[in-house]
Amino acid sequence: MIPKYHINLFWSESDGAWVADVPDLQSCSAFGDTPAEALAEIEQAIEARLAVAREDGLPIPESRYRAPAGGRVRASISRCLS
Repeated sequence: MIPKYHINLFWSESDGAWVADVPDLQSCSAFGDTPAEALAEIEQAIEARLAVAREDGLPIPESRYRAPAGGRVRASISRCLS
């Protein structure tokens, strides 16, 4: 089973793209023209990162972030994005 990792998703003015990164997986990030594209790309990056760790016999980092009790997740979007 693939661990569920926290994903940061934000617009990068300097890159001119949406960026998704995973704090628990060092150097694991992806870009996209849309938020959905960046999220799809980061899912592939996570799978690739974990596959390399398995192949090299490295430990799989555990997720440090947990959903609150009840399974509800709060999200907020900056006013400039809405």
